Amino acid sequence: MKKISLTLVIFTMICTNLNAQNDVLSAFLLKWENSKNYLIEVAEAMPENSYNYKPTERQMSFQEQLIHIQGNMEWISTKYFLGEKSEKINPTSKEETINYLKASFEKVAETIKNTPLKELTTEVDFFSGPKSKLQLLNLLQDHVTHHRGQLIVYLNLNNIEPPKYIGW
Repeated sequence: MKKISLTLVIFTMICTNLNAQNDVLSAFLLKWENSKNYLIEVAEAMPENSYNYKPTERQMSFQEQLIHIQGNMEWISTKYFLGEKSEKINPTSKEETINYLKASFEKVAETIKNTPLKELTTEVDFFSGPKSKLQLLNLLQDHVTHHRGQLIVYLNLNNIEPPKYIGW
């Protein structure tokens, strides 16, 4: 009887763990943490004296890209998940920029952890048309990925080897 009970407990733990990984919010949060870690490594790879680097005049600088990523995270999570107004930041150093990024990633994670799963079907009035909160989760991640890809090009153009990808 003890073997059956132990087997049942282990089976339940495995199923619970698998379900947590397959839950939309849990899957997002796992990917979000990897995304944060990778972006921070990219941000740290660029020397501070190159944070104003931009490949062409019409593009954002390395630091402006990071601030843009941070601002988008704050805007979407604050306005559409909390119903509040986000604040713009203006960091002046590499360290301050990275600290704001880390804080924003954590704020998004905390906001999503506190979002009931059923709320993801709620539609919001987004500037490009109605979107579900689930679509906004995808937009959050997609936006970070898009601009992080640009930052990797900036590193390469400065003969800096980008960090190894850690998003799996």
